[in-house]
Amino acid sequence: MTLTPTVTIRSNSFDPEKTDKSILCLEVGHDRFRFLVQDSRRQGCFLEEYTFPSLLTDRPLTDRLPDVFRDHPVLSAGPWQEVRICVNSPSFTLIPKPLFRKEYASSYLTFMRGNDLPAHEFAQSYAHDSEGFLSIFNLEHQLVDFFSGAYPLQPSTFIHQMGSLIQATAELDRLSLTPQNVWLYFEDEFVSVLYRSGHQLQYSNRFGYKNVQDLVYYILYVFSEQNLNPEAINVFLYGEITPFAEAYTELNRFLPNLTFGQKPAGLRLTEEFDELLEHRYLSLYGLSLLAE
Repeated sequence: MTLTPTVTIRSNSFDPEKTDKSILCLEVGHDRFRFLVQDSRRQGCFLEEYTFPSLLTDRPLTDRLPDVFRDHPVLSAGPWQEVRICVNSPSFTLIPKPLFRKEYASSYLTFMRGNDLPAHEFAQSYAHDSEGFLSIFNLEHQLVDFFSGAYPLQPSTFIHQMGSLIQATAELDRLSLTPQNVWLYFEDEFVSVLYRSGHQLQYSNRFGYKNVQDLVYYILYVFSEQNLNPEAINVFLYGEITPFAEAYTELNRFLPNLTFGQKPAGLRLTEEFDELLEHRYLSLYGLSLLAE
């Protein structure tokens, strides 16, 4: 089966002969796959998104990804200077750096999940050095094997989607004029909530919801637990949400300072991206901001 991208943005500045000086950012999840290329000048110059048909979502990711990668002019190119892979997996937790022990990585996830990792998964970590903690998340052996085969002997970094959002909000918060900020990232029937105060991450979590009433309840619960005044905090919206969405209308009743976010200032994009909504791809953009 050949899959057609739902979104394609390409600049003429992309040169497949110069991948050794370019960074390939990949984001993969159960329902979708997207990628961004940063050229030698560290400009985003090529973006595509794929949404997997419902008939395919029961198949393992490693069965679906070859349909995207096969004969793709970008994904089959290389070698790359670096390949960065953001994984939208269901389990993640944050551990302060002084408390982290590599040999206990699986135990951290077991404690968070309430059950052991299945045999086909393992615990992966990513160090957020400037934040002072590590993110731990589940990763499938077959998925790692797939990318190792696609990009053999090339520098590769795995990070959880929440970790990429942490990176992106750190850049957004760095230039913020307000001491407290909340970011909401929407995707399918999930919302990721990140709260920073004094340029430090104070809270991050992800909630699944079936209706907007549940969504509002979860958001207001976080505000209550963090002692935040809904009328005084700036809340920035990212991901799959528009001003016409029911979720936006309902949240606006309780959060008067809602704003659709802009792309991080540290991210440079070619002019072909100008018509793309800036708030749409924050987790993918966060990959481009990782330290090289």
